[in-house]
Amino acid sequence: MTVNRPQPPRHSNRSSSSSEIAPKPYAFVSFPTQRPNLQHPAGHDKYKSDRIHGTLFLTLHVQTALHVSTGVVAMGSDIGNNRISLIKTMVQGIDNKLSIQGSSLKGCIRSVYEAITNSTLAVITNKYRDKIPQERLPCRKKEELCPASQVFGALDWQGLIQFSDATCESTGFSTGFMPSLYAPRTERTAYYTKGKVAGRKFYYHTIRAIDKGQDRGIPVQQAAKEYTFTTQLQFKNLQPAELGTLFIVLGQDPNYPIALKVGGGKPIGMGSMTVTINQINAFTDSQELAKELKLPKFCDRYSSYHPSESDSLTGKSLTEFIPKMVKSAHAKLIQKPQLEELTQVLRYPTHREPPSGMY
Repeated sequence: MTVNRPQPPRHSNRSSSSSEIAPKPYAFVSFPTQRPNLQHPAGHDKYKSDRIHGTLFLTLHVQTALHVSTGVVAMGSDIGNNRISLIKTMVQGIDNKLSIQGSSLKGCIRSVYEAITNSTLAVITNKYRDKIPQERLPCRKKEELCPASQVFGALDWQGLIQFSDATCESTGFSTGFMPSLYAPRTERTAYYTKGKVAGRKFYYHTIRAIDKGQDRGIPVQQAAKEYTFTTQLQFKNLQPAELGTLFIVLGQDPNYPIALKVGGGKPIGMGSMTVTINQINAFTDSQELAKELKLPKFCDRYSSYHPSESDSLTGKSLTEFIPKMVKSAHAKLIQKPQLEELTQVLRYPTHREPPSGMY
C-alpha cells in the first residue's frame, strides 16, 4: 500500500506586511496504517516473572535554553534578579536549584513513545475530536490499552513508569527574553489529510534559541545551555521491547540519534536536551532473562541481608544491556517508517538555524 507522507507545513510571516512565506519549525509524523493492537496491561499486583523491573539514573544536558513554566509571574527581586521588574518563573527549590517537574518529562517522553509505536493519542480536545482518526482516539478501557498507554497510563490506569522531578546540578538560573508567540491565524490545510489530522506534530531542534533581549522580549527564568539535571525513572513489569523503546526515545540508539524537546518556547528553538544513562538497577524473576541479560533474579535479590551490587549496570555491562533492549524494541514494537520520520525532526546534533519572522 502506498502511503502519502505529510509535508512540513508553511507559515505566514506575522512580523511584517510582506507576503513572503517562511517554513514552520515543525513537521508531522504520520500515523501507522494499521489499527493499534489493544491489550490488557501487566497490572500492579505483583512483579511479573517474565518482565524487568528497576530504576534508570539519568543526566539531562541542556543544549538550548530551557524554560518549564510554573504559570506564575513573580517580581524579579523576589527570585534574586533586581534588574527585571516581572519574570515568568520555573520551579526553584530552597537550595536555589532549578527543577523540571516529572510530569513535564513524562509528557515529552510519552509523545515520542506514542509516535514510534502503534499507539493512540494520550489527550485530545473536543474541538478537534472529529478530526482525529477513530482508531487514534485515547484509550477508554483499562483492559484494552495501546502500547504507550500500557506503559505510561490511561483512564483508570496508572502506568508502569514513575517519573521523578529532575534537579539542576548548578545553583541559580539565567534570564532569557522570549518573543511573543502566536497560534496560526487560521486553520491550515497542511494540518489535515482527507479531513483528518496529518499526524503528530513535533518541533525541530535548532543550534540555538532566539532571545529578543531585555527591550523587546518577555523575561523568563531559564536554564542556560550546558546546565545539567539529574533524575530517576522507576519502572516495573516492562517487557524488554518496552524498555528498549524507552531507550530509543532517550536517544540511546546510535542509528536514530534523537534528543528531547522539553518545556516552552519550542517554536523558537528552546528546550533541546540530550540524555545520558549513568546507571541502571534492574532485576527479573525469569531464569531465561536473568541469564541472557546478566541480571539478578528477584528471589535472589531479597534472600540475603546484604544487598547484591550485581543489579547495578554501569560501564561495560550497561553498554551491553542497552543494545539488547533496543534490538528487541525494533523487532516487536517500533514502527520503522514513523521512527525515520521522527528522526528527521528530532535528530541531534543539528545544523538547523532557528526560524525568523515568527514573532
